[in-house]
Amino acid sequence: MKKDPLSRLLWFLVWGSAILTAALVAVLIGFVLIRGIPHLRASLFSWTYTSENVSLLPSLINTLAMTALALAAAVPLGVGAAVYLTEYAKRGNRLVGIIRLTSETLAGIPSIVYGLFGMIFFVDTLGLGLSLLSGAATMAVMVLPLMMRTTEEALHSVPDSFREGSFGLGAGRLRTIFRIVLPPAVPGILSGVILSVGRVVGETAALLYTAGTVASLPENLFSSARTLSVHMYTLAGEGLHVDEAYATAVVLLGLVVLINGLSALAAGKWKKGGGHG
Repeated sequence: MKKDPLSRLLWFLVWGSAILTAALVAVLIGFVLIRGIPHLRASLFSWTYTSENVSLLPSLINTLAMTALALAAAVPLGVGAAVYLTEYAKRGNRLVGIIRLTSETLAGIPSIVYGLFGMIFFVDTLGLGLSLLSGAATMAVMVLPLMMRTTEEALHSVPDSFREGSFGLGAGRLRTIFRIVLPPAVPGILSGVILSVGRVVGETAALLYTAGTVASLPENLFSSARTLSVHMYTLAGEGLHVDEAYATAVVLLGLVVLINGLSALAAGKWKKGGGHG
């Protein structure tokens, strides 16, 4: 059966877009690897940062701590809010519409605006200063709309027949949510976690105003902490350690791939296991 010209054009555009996107990603990753791998050396992983070794290890640990703290706040709040909006609030409720519009609007706000908000509210008003806690709180606020939206979509993908069957067997709403609705929605929720991790790990602008740029391990949550992306930005901005900045980019890329791979593996195992213990 012959395809009409419009179908051929659409087929060409779809495949062309896919190939172009894949090529751009491959070029970007290849450029980073080619420029960065030759400059990876043992001194970059020294426990203590100095102006000579420009070690990235403290920033790597700070990045993991920042991500864990941000997700610890954003995931429960985002999932809880999505559960309320999807399972408890009446469909068509005006308040629900306002909340969803607000969250979608917040998701599109530039990160520098979040940084200014974090600086005014967490750093100055609450007196947390330039610290790991201020940065993590700002990151949690930034990824909260993303977690809400992805969790909502995951919950909507669960058929209503699951809920009706559970109610018909006498289960309450809370038990239905935790035993019937949430388990099959976990892979979708983990997708939101993966996207959130990518945004936290790659953020620079907001953290410059909230977490600071001290390149050492924080003594506590109120100590300033430089993440890998801020470390890379600082090295490149100084112009003295550009090669080391590319090496940091390789480590940052590897970290994102590792975290995303582990999350995808967990989601796949959960889905394969049927989402039940």
